[in-house]
This record gives sequence, structure tokens and C-alpha cells, in this order.
Amino acid sequence: MIQFINVTVKHSDSRGIQSLSFKVNKGQFVYLMGPTGAGKSTVIKSIQKSINIDSGRIIVDNQDISKFNNLELAFYRRNIGMIFQDFKLLNDRTIFENIALPLQIIGLKTDIIHDKVKNILLKVGLNKRNNKYPYELSGGEQQKVCVARAIIKTPKIILADEPTGNLDPSASDDIIDLLEEESKSDVTVIMATHNYPLIENRIQHFIELNNGKLIS
Repeated sequence: MIQFINVTVKHSDSRGIQSLSFKVNKGQFVYLMGPTGAGKSTVIKSIQKSINIDSGRIIVDNQDISKFNNLELAFYRRNIGMIFQDFKLLNDRTIFENIALPLQIIGLKTDIIHDKVKNILLKVGLNKRNNKYPYELSGGEQQKVCVARAIIKTPKIILADEPTGNLDPSASDDIIDLLEEESKSDVTVIMATHNYPLIENRIQHFIELNNGKLIS
């Protein structure tokens, strides 16, 4: 599903990734592990193609994403759900409106959007919070909204960049449970984390980085 072939990304602060190669199969839940500055976010951004690589190739679903034109890139990103550590929710919109936004962007009809958002809110346990605003929710609830926003468009890939970094252990477990449930539906999930104790009893597949290089 996702393959890095000798990928290098250079940053001005010397961080980045160096000649990185790995493969993630369809439907796998893979933890991207390593300390701060190891290159985890660079990998996430490279897959999302929000940054360009300096050398190597990234193959996603049998396509070299470096060759995409703007239209192809837009369609590619429709199949990716992004979850961030700092939520990136719109505070002037309700929870319902935040989750509905990706579907509005791709032009779905209002009644279809309403039904999909209603079902997703129920799935993540926020069906009674749909008219609240992000600042009225706890951190764990806000991250559940982010998960809902990521999965609402039924992506092939979910990229989660330190999604539990600002959460307590109980809220963190809830988020990982939701992501694991998605992976059971053949969704490929890559979750970046530096918190090994949080995931040590859950790990099946992992990629460990340090200083931009593959450790294991």
C-alpha cells in the first residue's frame, strides 16, 4: 500500500529523513516510533505530500506520488484522513460543521452529509455534543472530533501525527481504539508517537526511527 524507496528529505535544521526504505501493507496499523526530531512528522508529511522529497520514491497504491499533477494530487488526498496533535478544528463552527466540512468540499448533497455525520458522531460517542463548539469540549473529545473528521470520507489511509500527545492515558486509549477499529476495515493506519509505554501492549507492526534513519 505504501512503500518508501531510499527517500531523503533535508531540512535546514538538519532534521529530516535519510535514505529511508520501508513498506506498509494494506489494512495494517503501523506505529511510527522514535524520539522528538527522529523524522516521524517528515514521513507523515511526505505521504500526505505536503512537503516534497529530495530523492527516492514514494509508492502509494502502486502509484509514484511524486509524479502527480495538481488534479491527481487533489484526488489522492481525498483518500487520506489526517489527524493532528493540535486538533486543527475551526472554533467558529460546531462539532457537526467541523466533521461535515470534508464532505462539503467534495460536493456531497446536504441530506447525505447529514446522515453520514450523524452516523460518525454516534460511532465516536459524541452524538449528544454535535451542536457544541470545539472550545466547549475536553481535549479527548476534540481529538475524537478529529478522528471523525478523518474517517467521514472513508479514506484508504489514515495518518495520525502524535494524536495522543496532549491527552491523558484514558483519552489516548479511546483514540487508539477508534483507529484500531478503522484498520479492521482494511484502512491503512500510520500513527506517529514517541510514547512507547502507551502502546507497548498493542504493537503488532512498527517502524522505529532515530535521527532520520530506520532503526528497526
